[in-house]
Parts: sequence; structure tokens; C-alpha cells
Amino acid sequence: MRIDFLTLFPDMFEGVLGSSILQKAQEKHAVDFHVVNFRAYSDHKHQTVDDYPYGGGAGMVLKPQPVFDAVKNLSSEAEKDPRIIIVCPQGERYTQKKAEELAKEEHLMFICGHYEGYDERIREHLATDEISIGDFVLTGGELPAMMIADSVVRLLPGVLGKEESHLEDSFSTGLLEHPHYTRPADYKGLKVPDVLISGNHAKINEWRRKESLKRTFLRRPDLLEHYSLSDEERKWISEWENR
Repeated sequence: MRIDFLTLFPDMFEGVLGSSILQKAQEKHAVDFHVVNFRAYSDHKHQTVDDYPYGGGAGMVLKPQPVFDAVKNLSSEAEKDPRIIIVCPQGERYTQKKAEELAKEEHLMFICGHYEGYDERIREHLATDEISIGDFVLTGGELPAMMIADSVVRLLPGVLGKEESHLEDSFSTGLLEHPHYTRPADYKGLKVPDVLISGNHAKINEWRRKESLKRTFLRRPDLLEHYSLSDEERKWISEWENR
């Protein structure tokens, strides 16, 4: 996969892309990152990329010319047209399902805005996706773009140590993930549940499924609206509701 980031602040990406799983993904040739300062594409003598909004108002708006030219140039370098993503509060709410969808692409391109927003022609004629990471506003699109890229890259084949590592993540199954424990089994009187050290894998799997459902029921019951419950799971929920 190729991922391009169009940004005015390329230094923001160094620590994230050069660390942990994202760094290893590049070393394994699972992904190729390109961080591009689209100011370099400005046709203004001072490389201006923003201007005052028509009709007045506070703040500055990103001009279309530098972004259009940057997208055109970067798209010409790849064999396939990119999925062009704008991160903004008006976009669709980002989910694990969306991450799984984007992980199937060969080329992603993020346009990271700043200032008051984008010229609407960027949104209408370049973007294939508009994504929001939540109902709040950030200074720019760099942090959301890196978060989305991280969630996508970890799903690519060969990136994680075990191919099944992400399959039981929160939201991948439709539920929140079950609790985890490691050694020691008894830490200052705080003990690991007996079932996890029993060696009975059927019981362990049942415990994990039940704890996953319980955590979802208590913390994110809205997720259960789209989750198909088994008879056994319905019985568990009924028990928790009656406590």
C-alpha cells in the first residue's frame, strides 16, 4: 500500500511514522509513506496557500490551486487512482469497519487541512471520502490522518506478528475486547481469574466471549443494536439486567 500525506507541517509525521508498528510495516515493505508539503506546489511568489473567505468571516481558507496540483502530481506517480481522504468534522464518523474497507485499497491519500477549512472545490472535486474521528475540532488534519493510517496499516497482511492479532480487537467482532492478564497470577493479592490458568481452552474462550459481551453491555450498549445475539448471549444479558 502507498499512503500520501499532503500537509503544511511534515515534521509532525516523523515520530509517528518512524516508530513501532508503522516503522516495522515500512521495513516489511507492506506500506510506503510519502509526506508532501503542498506549499511547494503554490504558484504564488510567496508560496501562499490560503486566503480570506469570500463573503467575509473569521479565519483563512485553503486555496484550491496548490492542493489540486499536488494531488495531480502524486496521482501520476502511482499506477492506480488514489482514495483521497479529507479529515474534517463534517465527515462520516470513523469506525473499524471503515478501517477494514480502506485496508483493501492500494493507494490512500490524505489531505490535511489547516486554518478555517478547505475551499469547497477541494471537497467536491478531489475527495472520495470525508472522515471525522469524533465530534470535536482540532487545529489541523495531521493527527486524525495519522490515527486513521495507523488503524489501516495494522490490518495489512504481514504487519502484525500474528495474522489473527487484530481479529478480536474491540469493534472488529462488533463488541469491545475482553480483559487481558499476564504474569504473575497473584500480584499483591490481586489474582488472575482461575479459568485463564485452568488450561481448559473451551472454558477460556467462553469466558472471553462472555466478558467481551459484558463489557460492551455496560460501556457501549449502543453497539449491541447491530450485533446478532445468540440465545446464550441473550440469557447472559438478561442476568445482568436483573442484578
